Amino acid sequence: MFDAERVKNECVQWIRDFFEKNGKGCNAIVGISGGKDSSIVAALCAEALGKDRVIGVLMPNGEQSDINMAQLLVEHLGIRHYTVNIKDAVDGIAKNIPFELSGQSRVNLPPRIRMATLYAVSQSNNGRVANTCNLSEDWVGYSTRYGDNAGDFSPCSHLTVQEMKQIGRLIGLPDVLVDKVPIDGLSGKTDEDNLGFTYAELDRYIREGVIDDPEKKENIDRRHAANLFKLQYMPAFVPTGLDTAIK
Repeated sequence: MFDAERVKNECVQWIRDFFEKNGKGCNAIVGISGGKDSSIVAALCAEALGKDRVIGVLMPNGEQSDINMAQLLVEHLGIRHYTVNIKDAVDGIAKNIPFELSGQSRVNLPPRIRMATLYAVSQSNNGRVANTCNLSEDWVGYSTRYGDNAGDFSPCSHLTVQEMKQIGRLIGLPDVLVDKVPIDGLSGKTDEDNLGFTYAELDRYIREGVIDDPEKKENIDRRHAANLFKLQYMPAFVPTGLDTAIK
């Protein structure tokens, strides 16, 4: 059984310890999308550090239909926040690349611009950037390498979607944020439509190794194997005899 209160308390202490060792007095910088993950990470940081040390960054790409959810979150937590529209940056890069970008390149460009934005805000505000990914999305690669899967610290990357929801309710987030159905913002489809299975099915498979549909199992296993590289350190060549003395 998942003990949401224990895990929440341990996570809050973990965030405090991280900042004590890796940025005493620094601020937590959180990209706020209006979804459950960024909402929960921001709330955990506010509990760990105090709301005055959490800065939310809203980053619409032109018009964002659910921007009101992000605004609801920062108002609910009472945290300082900035809105940075990334459309000009995304369009500028796409326009100046001398060939037609692939569809996947166009999908991944905005998340990478958002991460660059977060680090710009962070360096100007004595910050550390929060990674807001969860285990379920990371398991099947539903994140952008050097985009939303980057960051300086990651409070929830070992928690499934169902576990995240339990913590969101425990810390008193509005239900509309905890239960908001994630949509990719491009096709109008939900994440689950795009993946071909529900997060409940995925989470059960991750934690219990149980899934009823063999086709969905194959789908999950294929996605997991293909995206493991996203969760590993960058491979680096070490010349023979030139290994570092300090490990």
